[in-house]
Formats: sequence, structure tokens, C-alpha cells
Amino acid sequence: MTEAVQGVTGSRVQWPAVRPEVVAEVVAGLSARLQKRLDGAAAKLAERPVERTGEDWRIAVDEETELVLHAPGGVVATSGDVRCGCLLAPACVHRAAAVTVCPLADGEPSEQVEPAPAEGQPPTSAPTAALPDAPHDAPHDDDPAAGTLGAAERAAVDLLHRVASAALAAGVGGAGAVLQAELLRAAHRARLAGLHRPAAAAVAVVTRIRAARSGEPDHRLADLVAGLREVLGLSTALSAAAAADTAGPGVAALRGTARQVYTAAGGLRLYGLFSEPVLTATHAGVLTWAVDAGGGLHTMAEIMPHTDAAAAAPQAVGAGNRAVRLGDAMLSHREFTRAGLAVQGATRSAAGRLGAGASVRAVRAAGAAWTAEPAARLWAEPPAAQVARALGAAALPPEVRPAGGELLFLDVTLLGAVPHGPGGEPSLLADCGGVVVALRAAHDHPGLAHRGNLALLATAPGLRLRVIGRLERSARPELRLLAVGEPPSAQPPEDRAPEERAPEAPVLALPADRAGRVNLGLERLQTADLALPPREAVPPLAALPAGPLPPSTPVHLLSRRVEQAVTGGRAVLALGTGAARGDRARLRSAGLATGAALLEGLLGAAVDQPRDVFGRVVADDHDAFAAAWLAAAWYEEELASALCATAWTQEVPGNRP
Repeated sequence: MTEAVQGVTGSRVQWPAVRPEVVAEVVAGLSARLQKRLDGAAAKLAERPVERTGEDWRIAVDEETELVLHAPGGVVATSGDVRCGCLLAPACVHRAAAVTVCPLADGEPSEQVEPAPAEGQPPTSAPTAALPDAPHDAPHDDDPAAGTLGAAERAAVDLLHRVASAALAAGVGGAGAVLQAELLRAAHRARLAGLHRPAAAAVAVVTRIRAARSGEPDHRLADLVAGLREVLGLSTALSAAAAADTAGPGVAALRGTARQVYTAAGGLRLYGLFSEPVLTATHAGVLTWAVDAGGGLHTMAEIMPHTDAAAAAPQAVGAGNRAVRLGDAMLSHREFTRAGLAVQGATRSAAGRLGAGASVRAVRAAGAAWTAEPAARLWAEPPAAQVARALGAAALPPEVRPAGGELLFLDVTLLGAVPHGPGGEPSLLADCGGVVVALRAAHDHPGLAHRGNLALLATAPGLRLRVIGRLERSARPELRLLAVGEPPSAQPPEDRAPEERAPEAPVLALPADRAGRVNLGLERLQTADLALPPREAVPPLAALPAGPLPPSTPVHLLSRRVEQAVTGGRAVLALGTGAARGDRARLRSAGLATGAALLEGLLGAAVDQPRDVFGRVVADDHDAFAAAWLAAAWYEEELASALCATAWTQEVPGNRP
């Protein structure tokens, strides 16, 4: 069966994913002359029609030349899987352009969504493909008590830091396919040296640079800034550890691990909480959350690769109806959010992911309401303490971040929608113990139910809800809504006496099969699910604030320069040195003397480039510029976290309904 797909510039093209090391190897095989033509060739190739036949993707480069990508499972795993019929192959620009257009595959080579190993036994590492000049004898040491960095590790760290600094100095506009391939090569060498966390961070940076250059709708500049900050921060910390010849758990945490390690968790009594759709450029599925009898959180996932962007959202929604892969449990992820499981021989990763090994046994059991134990204790923690916990969890590596560390469990009362942002888009506000919180959709994809559900909730000011959301770090309280449910004292109108059935305020009146909760990304609320009082019976709410306002602390004066360096590069940042004098003065007047000094150092490093006797700029490793940018970025990160924590502790007078 052959499927034809027409590629369009700026849209998600139906190409297979490609291993990062394949991109590095193919691009490295080009001559210097062809490397200069690579970006233009990739843009032209992205417009060509693609035909898929089984595991082969075929692209007609011209009337005489055909390009074939062999991608078992939707992933191009080796450079030999990219074949071109032109005379210059294999050192042709067509092969390099093809792997540049393809999205990058996630995870380690040959990695599958696999069941956990036997109880207490970590999985073995997958075989890794190597580049011709990769250090094959590099150690793979995931022991927490690992020693100091070896020679191969130090060389990999130096290369990664040097290339990441060059990518920062070039900016998004200057980070073309060749520089991206160099960063992928450095990431591959780091992974072969056992530096899995820096390697994964570098691959993520390339993915985000590609999204920024192609104008993908889900691109966020903040994510790219965070990625570069992580890569440069990890390489700097590892270089410092190597220079100091230190060892211990700190160095092991910087290295990271190749795979999640599952340990025995014994018997667990689990109660389903909610499910959320997962949607990325290459994968789609569902992530389900559960709480055990002791209040601990656990996750189960059903996430698979996709090669069709148009079908990704339906795949994510449909995954909610697939069976939970845990023992012999015969219930779907959606059903489990309102039911429970009794598990024997459970295995669990440090991040709370439950393993599905052959020794695990699970049977269906009764669930628990959000207002009953053990789920109710999640809402008992004060909001400010939950925010502090979420901010602390965000600073940890994903592989050791506690399950649900970034989640907030809140009781809120909807206040209504107000205009927000430059386009005047409506923003739903809610009262949480006197703190006004802006509620956002967890995902903006139109194929998911988040936005529609949020719009319907905005029609019911005064509605009391018990919600689960993901903290959005901001100088004003913001929450990405994932699930909503009935509050502790809610009583549906149908359960009241006939003379009391007209509610005095809106209430959530869900069908019995929904158990008083809604997964906002997978299920759509209906108008009938909201029992609204007569319009004349609704008491007036307190005056709504004008929405989230610009923070009084001018941290944006520093953050915009940090972001400008990422988008425009070192040269663009250097042009704004004179105009930034007022920014430094405003930072000092606001008591942010350290921020002013860091801004001055960043701008000075951007301008200070070595020159020869004729005044021409000579080669620069950009190390000083990267160090100045990293210091400013980390300061801005810590200050933003502090402002976020403070915002959740300040009540706004007059906003309690």
C-alpha cells in the first residue's frame, strides 16, 4: 500500500523520525562547499511530495533522482537507511537535506516502550550506534558512587560546551543545519561517554532550534532558553568537577542514566486520579496518574510513535481507551481514572513510573472520590506549600523528579473571564483562598478538549471546583488545568428536595459514570454538565481584576536580553549595548543590583571580541560570552521562581466571592 503525502513549507511534513547520530554522520560526510548549500537544499526538499510504501519513504528529488528513507518502526536508525540515486551519493546534499528535514527520534537507539524487568533488576542498556570518530572505549558508568571524570568524558564535555556556546552565539537565525549537526555529534559523543543527561539536553536543544526556525506553532522561546541553559550549565558543572577532581553522587547526577531503573515496590493499592493526553512532534498517547494508600503518586503511560501529524491528536485521545498495561487488569486508562487496582509484585522507577513486567499482578478494585482518602490528602496541603514543592521539583532532573512534583491540587471558585494578552484573548480567573489564579489550557492543540472545556467553564462564574493542574511559573499565579471535579460540599440538584432544586450558584452536575470528575484533555464537558441558576438569582461577584498585570519587579529587563541572545545571537545583542543603559539603571533602582551587574557583563561580553592588528574579528570560542549569558540566565531563573512563590502567598483583597 502506497500513501502519498504532500509536504508544505512551515507545516508538519509526514517524514519519518531519524536518530540524532545519523544526522551528524550524514552531514559530516559533506564537503565544505555542499555544507554551505545544505539549508537551501533542505528547504526545497521539504516541499517535495513524499510517498510511503511500507517502511520506505520515497521522495522524487527530480525527474531522474529518487531518495529513499528506510525507517523500520518509523525511525531511520543508520546512515545506510538513507539512499539517494544521484551520482554524488553517498556524499550528496540530498541525503543530508533529508535527515535535516526529518524530526529527531526520542530516546536511546532501539529503545521501545518496554515492560519493566524482573523485580529489583534494572534494565540493560540498548546497543548504541557509533560515529566513525566516536570514542568506542568510553566508560558507561551509571553507578551513583561513580568516580571522577575520565579522559573520554572530559573530551566529550569540552566538545559539547564549545559547540553549545557556538550555537548560542549564532542565535536561532545562524544555527543552520551544519551547526545543528555538530551539536548532535557532540551529544552522541557525550552519550557514548556515559554522559546521558547532557546528551539528551543537547538533542532537545536541536529539536527546539528546528521548531523555532520553521515557525512551528508549539515552539516556545522559554523552552529553548531553558534547554540552552541546561546544556551549558551541565557542561560547566562537569568541567568544574573535572578540574577539581571531585567524585560522588553529585557528579553521577550530572551524568544521568541511559534508562530508568525500576525497583521492587511490593504490593500497592492504587486509586485512579486523572489522565492527560501526551502530544509531541514524534509521539502521542496518554499518561495516567494514580495515588496509593499512603498518598504517593504513580504514573502509567501508553505512548507510541506517530508519523502523521494530522492523526497525532486522535491517537492521543484514543489512547485513553486502550487497556492499562499492568498485570491482567482489564480496564482502560479512562476507566482507571474512576476505579482502582490491587497490584502485587509492583516495580517502580525513581520518577514514579510503574513497570509492567511479567511478574506484576493486578486486578480491578474500587476507586475513591477526590473528596475521600487517600486522594483527599493531596488537597489538604496549603497552596503556597504546593507551589514551593512544584518549583523545587522543576529544578530536578526528569529521571529523579518525584511523580506529581509539578502538580497542584486546589479548591477554587471561578470568577469569570477577562481580556488578557495583546490580542485580548479571554483568560479565566479563579479565587483560591483569596489568591486570584489565571487558569490556562494545558495544551492548545484544537484536536484536544482543553480549550473547549475552558471556554465552557468560563460561562459559569461562581462555580466551585476541585482541580488538578500544572504550575505555570509566572510573576502572577497561573495554572494549566488538567482535570476538574466536584468540591467537597457539592450536592447535585437532582439529589435535593424538589423545592431546593434551583441552585443558588452554578454546580457541576456530572453523570454518575463520571464519578464527579472530568479529564479535561480527553473528555468534553457539555452544557448539561453545568447546573446554572436563573440569571436574576446569581449574586454579583466582587469586581474582577484586570487580569494578570506586568510584574512590578522589572525582571523582564534582564530576561528579554537573555532571550534576545538566543534568538538573534551575539552580534544582535551587541548592537543594543547603548540602549541598555536605561535598563541597568532601572534594575538598580528596583534593588536588583546583581541583575544590573549581570546585564552589564552580558552586554560587555557580547561586544568584547578578539581582533587582529587590522581590527578584524578573529576566531573566538565564545566561552566568555557563554559564561556571562549563563550567569544572567540562571539569575533570571532563580528570581522568576522567587517571584512566583511570592505571588501565591499574597491575597488580593475583595476577590473572595
